[in-house]
Amino acid sequence: MVVSFAGSCTKADKRIPVIFDTDANNELDDQHALAYLLFNAGVFDTKAITVNATSNGGNIDEQYAEALRIVKLCKADGKVPLLKGANKSFNEIETSLNNAAFDGAPAVDFIIDEALKYSPDNKLVVLAVGKLTNIALAVKKEPRITDKIRLVWLGANYPDPGEYNMVNDIPSMNFLLDTNIEFEMVTVRYGKDSGTDHVKVFKKDVLDKGIMKGLGPKTDVPVIGRHGGEFYCFGDYSHSLFEHCEFHGEEQYRALFDMAAVAIVKNPVWAKTTIIPAPIMIDEKWVDRPENERKIVLWEYFDRDAIIEDFMESLRNYSLVKK
Repeated sequence: MVVSFAGSCTKADKRIPVIFDTDANNELDDQHALAYLLFNAGVFDTKAITVNATSNGGNIDEQYAEALRIVKLCKADGKVPLLKGANKSFNEIETSLNNAAFDGAPAVDFIIDEALKYSPDNKLVVLAVGKLTNIALAVKKEPRITDKIRLVWLGANYPDPGEYNMVNDIPSMNFLLDTNIEFEMVTVRYGKDSGTDHVKVFKKDVLDKGIMKGLGPKTDVPVIGRHGGEFYCFGDYSHSLFEHCEFHGEEQYRALFDMAAVAIVKNPVWAKTTIIPAPIMIDEKWVDRPENERKIVLWEYFDRDAIIEDFMESLRNYSLVKK
């Protein structure tokens, strides 16, 4: 079954309320996704950026530091809350939720407090591009938020196993799949054209041609990059990130998985959706549950050209967050 999200399209008088949950220091797609979000302030009402730590990119402090770099380069510092979330995994934290200082408390408690302002007819979008720990902990601690959130998660190679965000905390995903939270899975599918791996940029463009250089607003104070150097705009920092990354395949490409997740919330026509019975993961393999009445949305077949062009246009003609 194919479902239309025409009703989710942005209207001139109503922005999309969103919390962006990220492992910002993992590689480089989180940074581009966050910049895309913050440069589309006419579309998105960003309530907060919450951070989690996955196995690559260091602990929560390092993840937070990279998110802060992007926030500053997007001139949103002091305008959008940036909050530390979970270092550890769902199973390691869930038994300590009654402790006010549990791992991830600032992010988890903010998600709860913000979501409680919404309703089943007017949901808060939680756009998650890392592991699902913060969101699972929030729902575990306060189940009343379950029907007030639209969870859009960049993760999983479904129906194939594996995928970085997912394997960093499978129990958090399984927990949410067995709740009634509105769950949308933005597929990754490494090496396949049907997932966000298809939303790629090429070395010949981002490095050889330097298409990102100079793009974005200019800051008054330089931001020190992850790999050193001083940067006054996001485009120059993007170029640095690509200089320090590994490109893949004969095409020498790099996928911007997370950025595609932001794109399909902005404009749902840039991918196809299918409603499926919610599966579950057992022993790191997907188990379909065809009789399951609980349904989720699967996003696949992304319009790479439209997404990349809109991303670039957002850097050229940005709409900045206002205080």
